[in-house]
Amino acid sequence: MSRPHSPDFLRELAEIVGTAGYRVRETERAAYRSDGLPTHRVPPALVILPDTQAQVVAIVRLLHKYRIPFVARGAGTGLSGGALADDTAALIVLTRLNRILAIDADNRRAQVEPGVVNQALSDAAAPFGLHFAPDPSSQVACTIGGNVAENAGGPHCLKYGVTANHVVAIDAVLATGELVTLGSAQGERWGPDLVGLFTGSEGTFGIALAITVRLTPLPEQVVTLLAGFPSIRAGGEAVSAIIASGIVPAALEMMDQACVRVVEASIYAAGYPTDAAAVLLCEVDGSAASVAEEAAAVERLFGEHGAAVIHRAESDSERARLWKGRKRAFGAMGRLGRDLAVQDAVVPRSALPDILERIAEIRERYALVISNVFHAGDGNLHPNISFDSREPGVLERVRQASAEIMSACLTLGGTITGEHGVGLDKIAWMDELFDGPSLQAMCDVRNVFDPEHRANPNKVIPVHACREWTAGGAR
Repeated sequence: MSRPHSPDFLRELAEIVGTAGYRVRETERAAYRSDGLPTHRVPPALVILPDTQAQVVAIVRLLHKYRIPFVARGAGTGLSGGALADDTAALIVLTRLNRILAIDADNRRAQVEPGVVNQALSDAAAPFGLHFAPDPSSQVACTIGGNVAENAGGPHCLKYGVTANHVVAIDAVLATGELVTLGSAQGERWGPDLVGLFTGSEGTFGIALAITVRLTPLPEQVVTLLAGFPSIRAGGEAVSAIIASGIVPAALEMMDQACVRVVEASIYAAGYPTDAAAVLLCEVDGSAASVAEEAAAVERLFGEHGAAVIHRAESDSERARLWKGRKRAFGAMGRLGRDLAVQDAVVPRSALPDILERIAEIRERYALVISNVFHAGDGNLHPNISFDSREPGVLERVRQASAEIMSACLTLGGTITGEHGVGLDKIAWMDELFDGPSLQAMCDVRNVFDPEHRANPNKVIPVHACREWTAGGAR
């Protein structure tokens, strides 16, 4: 296996992207040493910035020729260390592949390159009365390619589903340089759901070059409701009651008091009640008749579970302000610390009060600042640890606290990630979550797409779990 800095490799790479199309200087590579999770930092050996799909294919084929590992990266907003390359691997940055190739309004389809920003796609579809439903909090920056890699969700995935529910076809280049088309614009042709398999594979199967997605009609009517509760437990019980009633909100989000107060002290202030222990945002959408009925039922359930404040947004601008506070909460947390580790785990909805009390105990024991904002409707937690990495010993405390949070979620019948992926950050938990045969099955599937494990190496699946991989020796 060659090194990414070998003169022969760089000469051939320059023939594809020019000398301005890659970065080897230490100061330039340092900009790519982390993604959105600051607890993992490692500069790549080489950064490559292709402009076209053809260049990506040529680059991957060149990497295959020299047997150099590679990692695909979008906007770098990921939160699991999944888009990091070490000093043996090349980082292929796809943000320049940002064209919306087609919008087929009649069939509610769009085809995009991987570097298209999530919000940009919805903006382009809006004149046709359509939008791209998956809406991560980072949607103004994150890319569709990254959404596919991580099977991203967002507040509205409760009703509309995660990215996998909206992708119908993927044109991809595998690690060998082979071009494949998975699925079709009309849906899967036959056989296994290869699009669903590729979506969420975290870049370990190859690189998506063009992605065909479903577009969803904008709802006839939308109502956004806010409620403030005197305790986290009361808010959690309200969540369970809403779901038990048969109502499926478009979104059902919770913020604890620490989160609410930092948002209200920031430029993203949305009018949340700062004296509430928990705030719920609930959005219902659909026909005018159904929305009126469901909104009234949600308000009644809020009241029955002790909400001290119940408010209905009275205009589109107020709705937007309420959601801006929720989606920019992570940015507001910069007021609490220089660094922010956004964790991601899932528990059953009924366990929300218990796990939040457990997180509070972990926070006190490790003397950390932890605030919570999360997708309450599906039990997807986001404990946010604010800290200053320059403080001696704090990184180890953050890692230990994160590990205890993961363990507590598993104990309550949950899992280690809802939408941020395994990446580097959670790979140590895979052995606890899956038995040996299950991990081996995952490796067997990966081997079909990338038998040498050069695409995003050492991520997602523990190396020791792959018998064929370990038998051949680590590459």
